[in-house]
Amino acid sequence: MQFPDELPDHPARNASVASMTAIENGDRATWLSLFAPDAVVADPIGPSPLDPDGNGHRGLEAIAAFYDTVIGPNQVRFTIKESWEAGNEVANVGRITTTMADGLVVHTDGVFTYRIDDAGRVEALRAYWSIDRLTYE
Repeated sequence: MQFPDELPDHPARNASVASMTAIENGDRATWLSLFAPDAVVADPIGPSPLDPDGNGHRGLEAIAAFYDTVIGPNQVRFTIKESWEAGNEVANVGRITTTMADGLVVHTDGVFTYRIDDAGRVEALRAYWSIDRLTYE
């Protein structure tokens, strides 16, 4: 993972780094442990082939299913160019590079936000990106 140097310590940023690290390491159990029981993952926000109704994946069972179908089968790397903290949230600006099981490489540029609860668990992971703007290798 590439992440800007010397950013202020912030609980939501720390949760985002833990999330990205777990994904890059293929560590499903650790990734799921970061979420509050009623958390929601909207990746991307709104209707898409990954979430046809556009309501996000709510609750640990739905988030686990999202991991198993979208994240787990692939190699994922994060390159974060900027990170902005505010309140109990952080917004990371950058690129996700996904190498699919068939070797196709997909680049997703966007803004990835994490909101944590008082216990430091992720209660919302929201990804602002557009399928029409994906790039491929």
